[in-house]
Amino acid sequence: MRFIQDLNDGSNVRDIYLCKKRVPMVTKNGKAYESVTLQDKTGTIDAKIWDPDSMGIGEFDELDYVEVTGNVVSFQGHLQLNIRQARKCSPGEYDPGDYVPVSDKNIDDMMRAIGRYIDTVENEYLNRLLRAFFEEDEAFVKDFRVSSAAKSVHHGFVGGLCEHTLGVTNLCHSYCRIYPYINRDLLITVALLHDVGKTRELSQFPRNDYTESGQFLGHIIIGLQMVDAKIAQIPGFPPILADEVRHCILAHHGEMEYGSPKKPAIVEAMALHFADNTDAKLEIFRETLATGQPDAGWIGYQGFLGSNIRKTEV
Repeated sequence: MRFIQDLNDGSNVRDIYLCKKRVPMVTKNGKAYESVTLQDKTGTIDAKIWDPDSMGIGEFDELDYVEVTGNVVSFQGHLQLNIRQARKCSPGEYDPGDYVPVSDKNIDDMMRAIGRYIDTVENEYLNRLLRAFFEEDEAFVKDFRVSSAAKSVHHGFVGGLCEHTLGVTNLCHSYCRIYPYINRDLLITVALLHDVGKTRELSQFPRNDYTESGQFLGHIIIGLQMVDAKIAQIPGFPPILADEVRHCILAHHGEMEYGSPKKPAIVEAMALHFADNTDAKLEIFRETLATGQPDAGWIGYQGFLGSNIRKTEV
């Protein structure tokens, strides 16, 4: 099998991919065509069926595994697969493991590291809050282990939410050593909880798309609701501490134009924002660099980073 990350301009393709999305469209001239998103474990590629009534285009739906024949072209700086033939495949023709991207880090190891961080939180209310999620809520843990941290921006793979959460917590742990005036118990707690809403914002793989709640509310508000529900079950939880936790979650994107209902008002909220932004942006760099050829030099413009990206000379 030729994986999507190995395709380039001019590639001829005859391989099986997962159909992530299939949408009928119409050109400016009124000609019908279809826009298709294909996926394997290395990523996705935009594809087009310019003649959907062709005898070579068989019936298939979203989340079907499809053998496609076509050629890859570069269009507006991105690769696009023009499909000439397509057919739905039967079980046994493909290995599902080739089509779902998975963290290269061991999920069990990451969950154990999260558990060790929880053990270091001395405040009894914050400790109970963390254990309410990561020890007592089996349904949450099951979802958390396999959720992605984003649809496509960063950590968009099985285990991505776990990996991102641990990355943010590691950074916050370092901040506390460098800046001892930070409330470590609070910062470690909100680092572990800041993205819990993503377990409900995004559906599980292979779809990995926004849920109804994800579209209406987004992970920040969903996460706030989840945390509030747990706090309500802990007798005597101090109101000001509860508000500090809530504020950190609401402010972790830093700016209102980036989705934060509030800007950071306490140092722990600002530290969480910096850690979240650092881990996300560096992962975008890593994923962008991984898609380039080993000797690519300048790889191209990355919209989320707002810059043309280049590999460092060895």
